[in-house]
Amino acid sequence: MEKFTPEYIQNVQQIIKNDEKDKARELLKDLHPADIAELYQQLNLDEAEYIYMLLDGEKAADVLLELDEDDRKKMLKQLPSEVIAKQFIDYMDSDDAVDLIREMDEDAQEEILSHIDDVEQAGDIVDLLKYDEDTAGGLMGTEMVVVNENWSMPECVKQMRIQAEELGELYYVYVVDDDDRLKGVFPLKKMITNPSASKIKHVMRKDPVSVKTDTPIEEVAVTFEKYDLVAVPVIDSIGRLVGQITVDDVMDEVREQSEREYQLASGLSQDVESNDTVFTQTAARLPWLLIGMFGGLANSVILGNFEANIARNPATALFIPLIGGTGGNVGIQSSAIVVQGLANGKLDMKTAGKQLFKELGVALINACMISLLVFVYNWFFLDNMATTVSVSLSLFAVVIFASIFGTLVPLTLERFKIDPAIATGPFITITNDIIGMLIYMSISYMLAP
Repeated sequence: MEKFTPEYIQNVQQIIKNDEKDKARELLKDLHPADIAELYQQLNLDEAEYIYMLLDGEKAADVLLELDEDDRKKMLKQLPSEVIAKQFIDYMDSDDAVDLIREMDEDAQEEILSHIDDVEQAGDIVDLLKYDEDTAGGLMGTEMVVVNENWSMPECVKQMRIQAEELGELYYVYVVDDDDRLKGVFPLKKMITNPSASKIKHVMRKDPVSVKTDTPIEEVAVTFEKYDLVAVPVIDSIGRLVGQITVDDVMDEVREQSEREYQLASGLSQDVESNDTVFTQTAARLPWLLIGMFGGLANSVILGNFEANIARNPATALFIPLIGGTGGNVGIQSSAIVVQGLANGKLDMKTAGKQLFKELGVALINACMISLLVFVYNWFFLDNMATTVSVSLSLFAVVIFASIFGTLVPLTLERFKIDPAIATGPFITITNDIIGMLIYMSISYMLAP
């Protein structure tokens, strides 16, 4: 990646100010699209637009895709629909074009589509826009090499050459029947080892791994990982080949999903970036902070109801942080394991019972160990048997509850089609704090001398 020094940026800005187009083109010629996108961050909007207008169509399209979504939207707002269509969309693969158009409102989408000269490309984009963006259909592209199972080897090679000229990368050659139903994959090695094969269907690899248009992206990612694929064909409900998904598209989606889940687990209610406005970042953080505040108030109410008991036995208050912290940690650990299992496909509702019993077993061991260690510590250093027993019993109960709760919540959310990543963050911690405090205060009250 190019490292842009302040002197370099100043030089670029001076070139733009002097309107030295040839110098600017020479400067951009050897830069990777990702580096040009980084350069964009150092320029104001007018300077960035000047640079973009000097790029050839294919490179301009690549640079646009490398930009952050917010920066891309700012850039597109400055450009006429015809320029977007002819300088960007025309040079993009269908899946990238669809992703770009999805970021715009409906009127802008229609206007851009009307300026695309290639009617077939425009039709492909319109068809892809109909699919849910969180499914294989919304992620796939239509650029691929397809041959008929009844073609001879020479005819196959001829058609492959023609189709490959339109592609940036060639991953697989898909074999279909006369009704466009996917039948197999043609290994390129067969061109060398079986050059005289009468028909492609005699040398193709049958029954390839595929996904359907309505397959969720999470399942698509699992398929790639399970079978170690670089691309996967997408079929419709009757088995016709309609597109393919490449590994780079899946990795982008996995990265974005990981970022969303991390933010949910951190108590952010929406996707935010470090360069978002103060208002946007506040709106993302405040909801869970308010929930945490109400959780704290609930704890204060619980403590208030047991104020007399705490006054009689002040040592009880010493272990409030221990109870709350332990419950929160155990709950997050349990929920994280479940969320991870749901995400990678190793856990589903059918195996939920088994996972629950496993977590219960782990919780029993952990609860015994923790409560025993605290009991021994208090036996030697705390001259208060009632508190010693109540703390250990409370820890045991809290660990068991937090583990079960941390397991059940993400499974329940998954059952109702809600992102289970919510369960790994403040929700678990706050709930376990409240329940843990109630358990501790109740046991302390019952065992009070």
